[in-house]
Amino acid sequence: MPHLTSTTAGTTGTGVRTALGIPGYAHPLVAPAQWAELARPGTPLDWVVLDVADGPGTRADPHCLEAAGRLRNAGVRVLGHLDLAHGARVHADLLSDAHRHLDWYRVDGFLLDRCPTERSALPGVRRAVTALRAISGTAHIVLGHGRHPHPGYAENADQLVTFAGPWSDYRFSQVAEWTADYPPDRFCHFVHGVPHGHLEEALRIARWQGAATIYFTDRTDRGGRVDPWETMPGYWDDIVSRIGTGVSE
Repeated sequence: MPHLTSTTAGTTGTGVRTALGIPGYAHPLVAPAQWAELARPGTPLDWVVLDVADGPGTRADPHCLEAAGRLRNAGVRVLGHLDLAHGARVHADLLSDAHRHLDWYRVDGFLLDRCPTERSALPGVRRAVTALRAISGTAHIVLGHGRHPHPGYAENADQLVTFAGPWSDYRFSQVAEWTADYPPDRFCHFVHGVPHGHLEEALRIARWQGAATIYFTDRTDRGGRVDPWETMPGYWDDIVSRIGTGVSE
């Protein structure tokens, strides 16, 4: 099945190909127009995370089945949301959730949210990733650290989320030196609270820091009270246009 991956998205003046990774919108029943928008042909998507209920839920959800099917038919990679709980998740429970994602929604891989970052937790994460690849040999694995982890994690996944947080932090952030040993398509940045007037600056930071998969939104977490990722940004059409056509320096 063809995918709209980062190789089909905009090429910037630095040679970095940028695409959107969608951390997970609100339930399709609540946000049907947003899920329909993701299936529009030509949207520069790397992947879309399906998070039914902090995971796959307890039974197959017809609205999520329809949304995932529409994305697959459009050639978009769908990842199931798995919560590692900073390394505290029971291994058997994690695999049970993964099986449900695969059986019900035929996901193409997984985003392992709240992934630990320290070296001591690396063996447990490696075990989880190995088990996921055993049940889905072609699974695309994204580790959702939210900040730079120990460099050993880069050898255990297809991509790492090395920043997830507010624009106020991102605009002054520094990239870890070890990331220069890997191509930009190995790293993802999720940034909320990005004003429309600073969108180009945010894209430039991602290119400088070598992150090819991004998600920027003007939505905020309201001091940690809401999920800033569950609603499409107000400047969706603009960011799609900028990335889809390639942004020059």
